[in-house]
This record gives sequence, C-alpha cells and structure tokens, in this order.
Amino acid sequence: MKRYPEYKESGVEWIGKIPKHWKILPFMHWLKKVKTKKKTSIPKMDYQESGKFPIIDQGASFIAGWTDLTDSVISDNLPVVIFGDHTRIFKYVDFPFTLGADGTQLLYPNDDILNPRFFYYALLNLKIPNEGYSRHYRYLRKFSVACPALPTQRKIANFLDRKTEQIDELIHIKARQIELLQEHRTALINQAVTKGLDPNVEMKPSGVEWIGEIPKHWKIEKIKHVATLVSEKSTPETDAIKISPENVESKTGKVLDFYSSYDSSGVKFQVGDVLFNKIRVYLNKVVFAEYDGYSLGEMIVMRPSLQGMGKYLFYLMLSSRFIEYCDSLSYGAKMPRTAVDDILNAQIPITSDKEQRQIVNFLEGKTKQIDELITAEQRKIKLLKEYRQSLISEAVTGKIDVRGEV
Repeated sequence: MKRYPEYKESGVEWIGKIPKHWKILPFMHWLKKVKTKKKTSIPKMDYQESGKFPIIDQGASFIAGWTDLTDSVISDNLPVVIFGDHTRIFKYVDFPFTLGADGTQLLYPNDDILNPRFFYYALLNLKIPNEGYSRHYRYLRKFSVACPALPTQRKIANFLDRKTEQIDELIHIKARQIELLQEHRTALINQAVTKGLDPNVEMKPSGVEWIGEIPKHWKIEKIKHVATLVSEKSTPETDAIKISPENVESKTGKVLDFYSSYDSSGVKFQVGDVLFNKIRVYLNKVVFAEYDGYSLGEMIVMRPSLQGMGKYLFYLMLSSRFIEYCDSLSYGAKMPRTAVDDILNAQIPITSDKEQRQIVNFLEGKTKQIDELITAEQRKIKLLKEYRQSLISEAVTGKIDVRGEV
C-alpha cells in the first residue's frame, strides 16, 4: 500500500515517524469524563437475546451470559471501549450491557478529537507490558497515540473494520477446520479401540454401555486385570523428567514440558507405562511413556501386564468414550476427580496382541497425518493474526495511507 507524501518524527520511540500533518495525542486528551448512568426502561434491540441484555466479561469470551435486570444495564454515553484490567483485552461496545467482572475499566473516547473506532484500533496497537497485571490501567497513562484529522480517522477505522472482518472470517474458517480434524481424530480412536479395523467383522453385545458392540472374538476385561497400579512415591533426581497434568495437552497425549515445576515426590514410571489424570478427567490428559521419569500431582501410573500393550491401553484410555465414562464417576464440584478404584475396575475391550499392534499402527499413522494438518492450520492462523495486528499498527500510525482503500 502507498505511503503518505511527507513524514516527521513523532517523538515517541515505539511509534516512530508519522505523517507530517498528524499529531501526537497524550493520554490526558484521550478520554472524556462520564458519569455512567443506568436505565430501567430500555427498548428491545437486535443484539438482545429473548429480551435479555449481554453480560460483558473482560475475558476472551466477551459475552459471558445474559440478564434481564435492566436496572444494572449501562446504556448511556456509548460507544465505549472496555479494558480488561487483568487480561489486557480491549473490546469495543456500542450497545447497552451489564458488566460481569471486577477489574474492568470503561474508556469513553473524547469524540471531539477521536473517532471511537479509530480509538479502539489505536488501543489495540499499544505495547502494554506483561508485568503488573493489577496496575495495567495506570500503565495507559504512559502512552500516546498518533492522531490524524477526524475524517482521516473515520476512513482508517472503516478500512480496518472491513479488513479485520475479512481476516477474522478466514481465521474462523481455519479454526473450524481444526475442530473438524480433531473430531475426526477422536472418532477414529473411538472406532478402532472398540470396533477394530475390519468393517465386516461379526459383532456381539459387550454388555458395557459405553462400549456398545464389539467384534465377536474380542473380550471384556477390567483394567486391573491387564495393568497394575504403580503407587510407590520417591523424590525425583535433579535432572529427572517430571510430568504433571498441566504439562500435558488435552486429547493428544503430547507432553508440553518434561520438567514440571512441582517440587514434591512423585511416582516413578518407566517406558511402556500409561499415565492417566484422575482430576477433572474431562480434560482428557493421558500419556504413553516412551522414557523413564516421575509422575507428579494427580496423574496415576499404570503398568500393563503384557509387554507391548501400553500403546493400545493409551489409545483406549484416550478415547472420548472412556473419558466420558470415567468423568461420569467423578465426585466433587470445584475439582471433580475419579476414584482410582473406579478407574481400575473400569471394563475395557481387549483383543489379541497381533490385532492390538495393528490397531496401534493404524492409529499412529492416522493421528500423525491429522496432527500435521492441524499444525499447518494453526500456523496459518498465527500468520493471519500477525498480519491483522501488523495491518492495524501500520494504519493507525500512518505507515500506510489507506484513505483511498475504503
């Protein structure tokens, strides 16, 4: 895209040069003082759900719920930019709402000199530091924004509205593609560990609700009859691998960090063991050990009775059907967990060693292909987000002239 005809130094290091006729606007000029009013009589509008008003949260979900308590609805002096004091997230709002979280600041732009949408995009470009989460609003006082004339601001805001909507739609499409790939991955595992690989095999009732029918030559066993619980704890060596639930990716068994920060004793596991997280089982955190190490926190260690069975047991316990079954047995509201005895007494489908290896080889190949596709889509999303942020930054600091692009 083209640049403005002439530039000058802004005097602000992180902004750099700005177009000659732009100015720098310090924080004290950004906002107007507003006494937020609340109404008890508000007309129904398109954004409402069944006559209720959105509850705005500072988190990524943005709309956290709905309320019909009109006396708590903020409706005057809009639009407003909501700043999550703890999450450092800016949201633009131009409809009545209720605040649903503490630590949320309402920033009303001084619309005599700032277009509200331009103001919002300028805020997205601020380089807010990571430290001092509880003091982020105070950090805003240190910043300035590059400010063109109002007609130019409106053109920049309109351009960014259109371009970011296009980029966000592409991100949404790719995120949905990842969801479909993950669903396909889950379905493959469920099918393989409960029905096998032969679609024409004769089936029989398993007698276990979560399993359903199984191939006629398969059998049902309790986990405790095919694996032993390892429970003896010891102190890990300084350089030992230490795995705790927060280091494990949900639904894939991928370990994100092999050196947990937990400073405690753990259960020593060895190659071929299966680690299963028994707290908040629905998070689906299961690991197949390809190395020796220590399991910390709430991950129990199971050692298969037969050599080579570990990977089959891993896929079976990773299956969403098994996870849903174990989760149904959990107790406790805030941090639900499943009793170890309930896990060990869970019934699972078992086939011959040869067929187990065939299933494992099939799933290894298929999940690897799917994971590579997911990684590729995640990389594209990352690049799109970087492009989106770069476009905002270049436009609101005048590095590109978008006035003719609208």
